Amino acid sequence: MKKTWLVTGGAGFIGSNFICGLLKKRNDLHIINLDALTYAGNLENLREVEGCKSYTFIKGDICDRDLVSKIFKEYDIDTVINFAAESHVDRSIDGPAVFLKTNTEGTQVLLDAALRAWKKHPDDKYSKDFLPGKKFVQISTDEVYGALRDDSKDKFEENTPLAPNSPYSASKASADMMARAYFVTFGLPVNITRCTNNYGPKQYPEKLIPLMVKTALAGGKLPVYGDGLNVRDWIHVSDHCAAIELVAEKGVPGEIYNIGSNNEHANIEIVKDILSRTGRPESLIEYVKDRPGHDRRYAIDSSKIRRELGWSPAVDFKRGLADTIDWYISEEKRNVQ
Repeated sequence: MKKTWLVTGGAGFIGSNFICGLLKKRNDLHIINLDALTYAGNLENLREVEGCKSYTFIKGDICDRDLVSKIFKEYDIDTVINFAAESHVDRSIDGPAVFLKTNTEGTQVLLDAALRAWKKHPDDKYSKDFLPGKKFVQISTDEVYGALRDDSKDKFEENTPLAPNSPYSASKASADMMARAYFVTFGLPVNITRCTNNYGPKQYPEKLIPLMVKTALAGGKLPVYGDGLNVRDWIHVSDHCAAIELVAEKGVPGEIYNIGSNNEHANIEIVKDILSRTGRPESLIEYVKDRPGHDRRYAIDSSKIRRELGWSPAVDFKRGLADTIDWYISEEKRNVQ
């Protein structure tokens, strides 16, 4: 009998890669994809699973309590993977309210629905007995930890105090705290994952790598914040998806798992590599005024998920970045034709 997983935000970058990857290798799952199809959600990302009997798409907002409740009533949801989020720091600076609503309130709506559907004794508020095989996985970000000094060798660990510096990361930290509270207070089987910067195919072009590739191909100026030396720890989206699947299946309820590949690179290094691979000159780089509250360095200690769940990244960064750039180049050609 198939398990039913509710994947929210499944038309986005990571969510669509997650769904397509799962359905390609597993036949024991039915995936329900709930997505509001905002600017970063694109059903074209899921064209390879269209018509699949193990896949159902529902257009809707995770903040819609009636809709979310209906989904839990109509389907026997075993696992929730909550990708749904407003996720771009620049946009959060321009308009924080929608980030708080979607990322924090929306997460609470999902937690509430899972709590009602999965409790063995729904009317007993003190009961912590849940139906077997249930799991809520809250997809978070390393940005909730704040920033590391660029002259240090420190890395974020699961017990690093949260110190979010942008409205985006603050809204995600709030969602994490709500998920933790539902585990501690109600016993809801919850895991939280915090990952480093993702790269790979299908990413919306406001993010660094697709933005720079598209701009370079068009021969435009590549805007780089500040001095370009902000450091990020990069992971291929397929490695992130594999880690999430493992947490959903084997993660210990209540635990947080950091996910990273130990690939620290300054933004300017990535930009220069993209220019080289697209045959464009470095003179296209244009340094622009840094954004407010721009975190200097992120780095994740992922030893816990490696040690306890046996996960490890499979994609070499140099090869993965080259393949990603090639994917965007081929997409540009496809869109022109």
